[in-house]
Amino acid sequence: MTELEEFADALLDQISVELNEEKDIANLSARISEDSDFTIKFDTPQQIAQKIAPDLMQKVADYTGIAPNKDIKIEFPGLEELKKIKGRKVFATSEARGFVDKLFSALARQERQSIAGIIKEDTAKFLVYSTYAKSYISKISTTYGDYLDDAIYVNDFVLSGYPQIILYKQGKPYSLRYDGVRSGYTGALKMTILEELVHSIQKNLYEQNKQAVIEVNQINEELAKIILGLDDTTASKLSEYLQLPDVPPEFPIAKRANLFFTLNPDNFIVNVLGPDVMTFTKVEVDPTISTMLPQLLGIYQRWLGPIQRHHAIFSTMEGMAEFCVQNILANDEDFAQYLTTFMGTDISSYQVRKHMGKDLTSLVYGSYGKQTFSILMQNPPNTRELKDPQLYLKRINQK
Repeated sequence: MTELEEFADALLDQISVELNEEKDIANLSARISEDSDFTIKFDTPQQIAQKIAPDLMQKVADYTGIAPNKDIKIEFPGLEELKKIKGRKVFATSEARGFVDKLFSALARQERQSIAGIIKEDTAKFLVYSTYAKSYISKISTTYGDYLDDAIYVNDFVLSGYPQIILYKQGKPYSLRYDGVRSGYTGALKMTILEELVHSIQKNLYEQNKQAVIEVNQINEELAKIILGLDDTTASKLSEYLQLPDVPPEFPIAKRANLFFTLNPDNFIVNVLGPDVMTFTKVEVDPTISTMLPQLLGIYQRWLGPIQRHHAIFSTMEGMAEFCVQNILANDEDFAQYLTTFMGTDISSYQVRKHMGKDLTSLVYGSYGKQTFSILMQNPPNTRELKDPQLYLKRINQK
């Protein structure tokens, strides 16, 4: 087996838990469909979405003062296509766009040799964007929906299977608990579509976040190229100093990959300095590391700006959506049933969950009502204001 094939296997292994869960869902769904005692039928996600979407669009418009695009599409891709869509949601540099699409497509089909070929094509890009692949695809069974380019993509694989599986596991008589599960299933779709409708109106924040992430990825690509270009002596000394696992000489890329995954700022700075790095204006680098990798401090310093913009804007986007879901669906019986049946919680417990972006939105809403959403989109917070919303409110009040 070549080193690149080892890399391909390692990546597939890192998403194996998710792949196994997908198989379990598919196998259980097949078993249920073959069980003659289970005659319960549920509407498809498409059928439910068609009924609830117009009302949810109106609720978003009424609550936020911003109407979603009336032509927004709701689509229900299969599992493989949904994974490719996840790749399109990676904000890659323009030079890496095609590479990312190929990588996610190969992963969606679990094509080991194709992945190995993609790694060979551009190893630096693979080091940067494989982290997204692991993160995005390993969460596919907990993703109910995504918004991208005026379309809401609903996870048909998960949402069409869960109600049958939940009801089946609760046991006979199935008809006794059918209404509760059906209501919770509808609540899951209400939450999903409502959340993505809120994301659909966040156009200004979306563009700012996209640009910030592209800048982060560009910096990480630069670092990956520098580390891949290290001579063997420096790579070995740096690995030893960082106490990384020993890698045989016949695996030169693996040694440098370990260095990149350790030293890339998303990992190294955050793990060393903690989440407060999101409010720092400068960082320092261990002098011994700087001697062997003199470009590192400059890279870390340039990384701070875009990563902080991303952190503040993305947290605001997510917080706005969660705030809207919690308030618009606060008295919705289907959503309450979803929390009970699918999540094992209740609306009170759900509403007290801490989220910096939601807390910021809530504070501003207390002063500005539905104007909050336009204000946040036109004047997004910085990381200090996200951490201390009173600072944001003070700045906005002065305008």
